[in-house]
Amino acid sequence: MSQRASLPAAGFKAMAGQEIGLSGWIEVTQERINAFADTTEDWQFIHVDPERAAATPFGGTIAHGFLTLSLLSAMAMEAVPRVEGVWMGVNYGFDKIRFLAPVPAGSRIRGRFTVISAEELKPGELTMKYKVEVEIDGGGRLALMAEWISRQYFKA
Repeated sequence: MSQRASLPAAGFKAMAGQEIGLSGWIEVTQERINAFADTTEDWQFIHVDPERAAATPFGGTIAHGFLTLSLLSAMAMEAVPRVEGVWMGVNYGFDKIRFLAPVPAGSRIRGRFTVISAEELKPGELTMKYKVEVEIDGGGRLALMAEWISRQYFKA
């Protein structure tokens, strides 16, 4: 179990508009990209064929956008404090997702999380919305921007 910090729900509400966490770097290796391709059955050459991908404007293989997106869970587990009293959380979806720059194989990425809102729409249920920015180490541009929604459930 993670030893990350925790905050009461009111703390998240008060932090609307503020950065709440920054993950560590995650290396996006060719092996990780290949494993994702095998899992999703998306073997497009720009992801898995370094020779052919070298001839593209990318200059080499790049991660799937959905691989970058899927790594948000690991980033959030490290960077975003838990909500005190919550026994279960689920992904609810996204309002926006934009893939802004390719993530070259062998690069490192990390996520920056900002609270957009935290609302109790039903008793015992907190809907959280974060702005997430994924940056590429030394890349100068963001790889991804998203508005991510999760639901947190409190024990009765």
